[in-house]
Amino acid sequence: MFQFGFNMFNEMRPFIMTFRCFSVSMMPGNERQDVERGGKIIMPPSALELLTRLNIEYPMIFKLTNKKTKRITHCGVLEFVADEGYVYLPHWMMTNLVLEEGALIQIESVSLPVATFSKFQPLSEDFLDITNPKAVLENCLRNFSCLTTGDVIAIKYNSKVYELCVLETKPGNAVIIIECDMNVEFAPPVGYKEDEHITRGTGSSEVTGMEEDPATMMPEPAGFVAFSGEGNRLDGKKKKLTSESDSEPQAGSSRQPYVRGIPDYDYVIGTLRFIRNSRPASAKEETPPEEPFQAFKGEGFTLRTTKPKN
Repeated sequence: MFQFGFNMFNEMRPFIMTFRCFSVSMMPGNERQDVERGGKIIMPPSALELLTRLNIEYPMIFKLTNKKTKRITHCGVLEFVADEGYVYLPHWMMTNLVLEEGALIQIESVSLPVATFSKFQPLSEDFLDITNPKAVLENCLRNFSCLTTGDVIAIKYNSKVYELCVLETKPGNAVIIIECDMNVEFAPPVGYKEDEHITRGTGSSEVTGMEEDPATMMPEPAGFVAFSGEGNRLDGKKKKLTSESDSEPQAGSSRQPYVRGIPDYDYVIGTLRFIRNSRPASAKEETPPEEPFQAFKGEGFTLRTTKPKN
C-alpha cells in the first residue's frame, strides 16, 4: 500500500510507502556483508518503477519512520532486488528504529543538505587502539549516503565492529555525505577517564631521562671475572681521565657495562640468522703441518715361515 501527494502547480511529488522490514540476515540467498557495513537498504523493484515516474532528486535519500516508537533515521538505497512488499535493513539501523523482524516501516523520499561538520562519540574505549581513526572512519563512511543526529552507526575494522554515536551534524540534523568536504571531530569514548589512561601520542622521545640507571639492571656475572681490580701507576700518580663523563673504576666492581642493542634494519621476514660470537680458528691452528709423501714406506711380511739355519 502506498500514498503520495499531488500538486498541480508543482511537478515534485513525494514518494511515501509502507513496507515490512527485515534484517539483511533474513534475506534469501547469500549473506550480504556489504549491506551490514553501510547505511543503505534494499527495496523491491516496484519501488524503482514508481520512483522513475516521480520527479525525485538524486542521489535518492529516504526517511525511515517507525510510527509506534516515533523513531526516525535516514538512509540511501543499494539495490532494488527485495521481494515485493519487503525491505531489508542493516541490523544497526533496525536497532536505532527499535524495529522487530516483520514490523511495518514508512519510507519517504526527502532532500537533505550537504554535510560540512560531524561529531562522533565511540561507545567503547577499544576505539582508541586505532592508529588513525579519521582515516578508518572516512573509508567506512563510503558505504553511507547520509548521517542523522542521534543514530548509532556500526563500522568494521580489522574484523572488529565499532559503534559510534552521531552527536552532531551541520548544517542540519540530517545531512548528505556523498562527495562533500566534511570536518570530523571525536568526543571521548563512553566511560573514558583521562586519569586512568596514558596520554596518547607520547613516546620515549619526550622522556628527558631514565628513572633508573640501565647498568643496575644488568645481571651479576657468575664465576671468574677478569681484570676486576684497580689499576695503579708506578709513579704513584692518578690515572688521567679522557673525558669528564669518565669515572674511575671502583675496586671490586664486577658489574658489566650496559650496552644498548642495535636492531637489524635489514631483517627480512621469514628468515633466520645464526650469529656466532666466537671467531673460527685460523687454518694453521686447525690443521697440523703435512709431512712429505713417501711411497712404500711400510714394513713387509711373508706368509712362509723361515727354517732356522744349522
